[in-house]
Amino acid sequence: MGLQVPKLSGALRRTLRVALLGVTMLVLAGCSEADTHQIRNLAMPDRASAQGPYTYELWKWAWVAAMITGIIVWGLIFYAVVRFRRRSDDEVPRQTRYNLPLEVFYTIAPVLMCVVFFFHTVRVQDELTKLDANPDLTVEVTGQQWSWTFNHGIGEQDTSATGEDGDFAYDEYVYTSGTGRDIPTLVLPVDQTIQFNLHSPDVIHDFGVPSFLMKMDVIPGRVNKMQVKPTVEGTYAGKCYELCGVSHSRMLFNVEVVSQAEYDAYLADLAEAGQTAQAPLIGGSYVNDQAGLDDDSEGTSE
Repeated sequence: MGLQVPKLSGALRRTLRVALLGVTMLVLAGCSEADTHQIRNLAMPDRASAQGPYTYELWKWAWVAAMITGIIVWGLIFYAVVRFRRRSDDEVPRQTRYNLPLEVFYTIAPVLMCVVFFFHTVRVQDELTKLDANPDLTVEVTGQQWSWTFNHGIGEQDTSATGEDGDFAYDEYVYTSGTGRDIPTLVLPVDQTIQFNLHSPDVIHDFGVPSFLMKMDVIPGRVNKMQVKPTVEGTYAGKCYELCGVSHSRMLFNVEVVSQAEYDAYLADLAEAGQTAQAPLIGGSYVNDQAGLDDDSEGTSE
């Protein structure tokens, strides 16, 4: 005798439907305006850079593809449940061992989906990692355990500089550096193409600003480069995306996107405060505890 599934009475089924509807309405009513905005953005922040829409479009269409796939799968499941359900206790549905067309479909379809995802991912990656030969300015960024140092150049920029082995784009820098207790602020001018040369003297970090929809690894022994063009003035959060040690969670920084005049005034304030160096600094309160870090006024590294 087959497995007997208890049948629900009509009253119980109606009660369950009302309860499910009530829970759904309660969940929807609990959504704040911020939650609604997040849902509309598919859990992505508002785009604040020229590169952001590329990432967002890839994310959006990945959601569309996932929903289409889900609808097809759910549809096939419900079709099989209804079409091939047991109609009597003595009935055994016809068993099919092989279905060649179906097996070909569920083998080829995922492969095609992966090919399409790979193609568009590489296309977006190429756009995000593309480097303008003549950026408006270059910022030397150092990620150290466990904070950030931002070095802004003063004077004329040498766009041919590599950022490696002392070949820097400027002859003089102003800088700001944080600690595990003092979150630094990265100030950037709006509507300018900014190149970040990323340095690490200790372990792998990852420099990212969620609202820019971009991030990149900061790897010891090499200088990774990324370019961003901020398009919206405002204050944004930045952080390290790579688990880099016990105080990784403190590797936060703020980003302020301001007008060109405000940016120039900010650089002047740093210079007036004496935060100047002939080469990009690698600093922070942990400098004396980390091999390879040097906090002298010349900004050299061992």
